[in-house]
Formats: sequence, structure tokens, C-alpha cells
Amino acid sequence: MAEKILIADDDKIICELLRLYLQKEGYETAQAFDGEAAVAAYESEKPALVLLDVMMPKMDGWEVCRRIRAMGQTPVIMLTAKGETFDKVLGLELGADDYVVKPFDAKEVVARIKAVLRRCAMARPEEDGSPIRYDNLSVDLSRYELKVRGQTVDTPPKELELLYFLASHPNRVFSRDQLLDEVWGFDYFGNSRSVDVHIKRLREKLEGASDQWSLKTVWRIGYKFEVKDA
Repeated sequence: MAEKILIADDDKIICELLRLYLQKEGYETAQAFDGEAAVAAYESEKPALVLLDVMMPKMDGWEVCRRIRAMGQTPVIMLTAKGETFDKVLGLELGADDYVVKPFDAKEVVARIKAVLRRCAMARPEEDGSPIRYDNLSVDLSRYELKVRGQTVDTPPKELELLYFLASHPNRVFSRDQLLDEVWGFDYFGNSRSVDVHIKRLREKLEGASDQWSLKTVWRIGYKFEVKDA
């Protein structure tokens, strides 16, 4: 069955252009021309990926992205016009998987869609995969569930994915740019503050859970999940 792409943009010409290119590449498409319609289409169409314009009537792309993330882990590529304020850090924190600046080449958008879907497929855990466990800690990516001292802790998707990635590579140091690439998959340059924000929030959730492991800052380099006697 062909994967379905939801195109959410108030510019009907852009929607039609993307529809034609995507159908030529073998994808099915659905369209929405405002934010409220985008949320409704996401719920009814269950797309494999969402192309989401930042500036839309009734509800902007940021709020649509928040609502999509509250309902599931479907990858989102943000679309923004050249000259519009696009906060890459905000996009990362909301869980967007990539972004494209208008005017764009439709072939580039298709290539980014394929890359994001491929990356998500590679990152998706096996259905029978076991969660990562340490003393008083369980990180289950298949269920997007974090347990600390046996209690489930509400955790945004990117925080959980970041912790899962670090905990999967105990005592290995990763730079902020490496974490952005591995966890978010952005071709991201410049301010990497979002990683610091996510680490800070994770530390608040994990504080005092165990003396056998910790999220450590490696100054001037990045972060690691440090495990004693590993």
C-alpha cells in the first residue's frame, strides 16, 4: 500500500504542485488549507508524514505540530516562507523532524520526505524489542514510556528519544551536533541550545533516581550517559 502524505498549506497552488510530484513518486496525498482542517485530516487520514506550513489561518503550524505530537509520532516536515521568522529551536522542541524554506524545489521536498521516512523506519524499534533498563530506570521506545523508580513519568517524545539514544551508548560522549543529527535528524547549523534544554528537563525528571548512572556534561564537548562499572 502506498504511503500517504498530508499536505497542510493555505496556498492551494503549492498544495497542488506537491500533490502532483508526490503522486508521481507513488505516494497517496491528502490536503488541508488551514490549521483546524490539518488536525482533522491528521486524525481521519492517518498519514505516514505531514508537510506542515508554519503560517496558516485558524491555527498556526506550531499549534498543529503540538497537537499532532500529542496524538502520535508521525514525522512532520515544517514549511516556512523565506523571510518568515522560523525558530529552529522551537521546531526541535515541538518534535518537528525537518524543515524546508520556500520557495523550494519540489524534488528537494520529495527527497527530504524519503530521507525522513527512511530514518524513522530505521529508528523504529522491533515490536518484541526490550526496553533499556538500569537501576530504577526503564526507557521503552516501543511504547514511548519512561519509568523512574517504577513510576511512569510523562515525557515528551524528543526527550525520551534523546535519553534512549544516550542510554543505548553508555559512557560514550556525543557532541550537541551529533545528538541533533542522531535524534532529530536535522541538517542543523548554529544554535544547538535545544539539546541543553532537553538535557535540563530530563535531569529534573531523573534527579536522585540512582547513584549507578547519570546524565553527565562533558565540558566543551557535549553529553554522555555515565554508568558506573560498565
